Amino acid sequence: MPEQKRDYYEVLGVAKGAGEDEIKKAYRKLAKQYHPDLNPGDKTAEAKFKEINEAYEILSDKDKRARYDQFGHAGVDPNFGAGGGNPFGGFDMGDIDLGDIFGSFFGGGFGGGGARRNGPQRGDSLRAAVTISFEEAAFGCDKEISVSRSEVCEACHGSGCESGTTAEVCPDCRGTGTVRIQRGGGSFSFTTTAPCSKCSGTGKIIHSPCKSCNGTGAVRKQRKITVHIPAGIDNGQAVSLRGQGGAGRNGGPAGDLIISVSVRPSSTFRREGTSIYLEEKVSFFQAVMGDELEIPTIDGKVKWTLPEGTQSGTTFRLRGKGVPNVNGRGRGDQFVTVTVEVPRGLNREQKEALRAYAQTMGEVSGESEEGLKGFFDKKKKKK
Repeated sequence: MPEQKRDYYEVLGVAKGAGEDEIKKAYRKLAKQYHPDLNPGDKTAEAKFKEINEAYEILSDKDKRARYDQFGHAGVDPNFGAGGGNPFGGFDMGDIDLGDIFGSFFGGGFGGGGARRNGPQRGDSLRAAVTISFEEAAFGCDKEISVSRSEVCEACHGSGCESGTTAEVCPDCRGTGTVRIQRGGGSFSFTTTAPCSKCSGTGKIIHSPCKSCNGTGAVRKQRKITVHIPAGIDNGQAVSLRGQGGAGRNGGPAGDLIISVSVRPSSTFRREGTSIYLEEKVSFFQAVMGDELEIPTIDGKVKWTLPEGTQSGTTFRLRGKGVPNVNGRGRGDQFVTVTVEVPRGLNREQKEALRAYAQTMGEVSGESEEGLKGFFDKKKKKK
């Protein structure tokens, strides 16, 4: 049996009514996260990348998206309507509700008013946002968020009926939520389905509605939920909590809660993927003679030896001191770029010492201030 595809909106983490820009933005973030070049050998990331591209291909195309919204995955299947153009024998489809026709053919499996209109329906997916620090994103954390969501009414257990009463099966649609309607005439006669007007498509009639939920079977509540933010998450990514969204209808499962994560920038580090970048300033003396430094990392300070004669702009790698991979496979590296600070405001004694050094290097020939200035100019150009 083929694996059932996930809802394309769920794949991209957007609501069904999302605009083109929102869909494009969500796609770019996810495509970057799961791109094979950034996840070499990761089959799970490769599968997600393909799924993301498939979802974007459909939702970014106006016509394909319209068919998907009406018929689901079947509406964008390459074989949809195969058999010589119009699958309905050349009949003018302009005035016909395709949802009704497919509902009458397949029992409502294509949405839009079939025999399963009153069947179990998945609850709405909800969105929330959380802001975390640079370090919390690197190592993961738990955050408590507040959401307002619909939940199954405890008083009637979702039935919508007052305690001690039951709903009546709708006599018009016999509990299906839809009624069959004969349309057309002569050789163009056909049967379609439409939502039952007597029960509003629910398949039941409630004579004594539950006072707690007014017969809807659900109530809105404010809940505090603890969400675990995985180590290595990046700014703009999201965490999905299955079953923490809105309550399902007619016994259907609850939707998901999708939390968008914003990461506050660090005043010390800069991040790109799993790599961390740091600029370390050293004195002219340290660059020439070398030194043992304490380099800041997200794990704390580490000792590191600066080699003699290090040039300004030189970058060194600290392996394994970057951000953990969000899929749990290893860590990135930290890159340290050395910047040599040129001394300022030297007194006479300091200048004479530097002039003596420059003379031994053959960089100045006299004792004038101009000669010393030329020495520092050469140092700056070498950077």
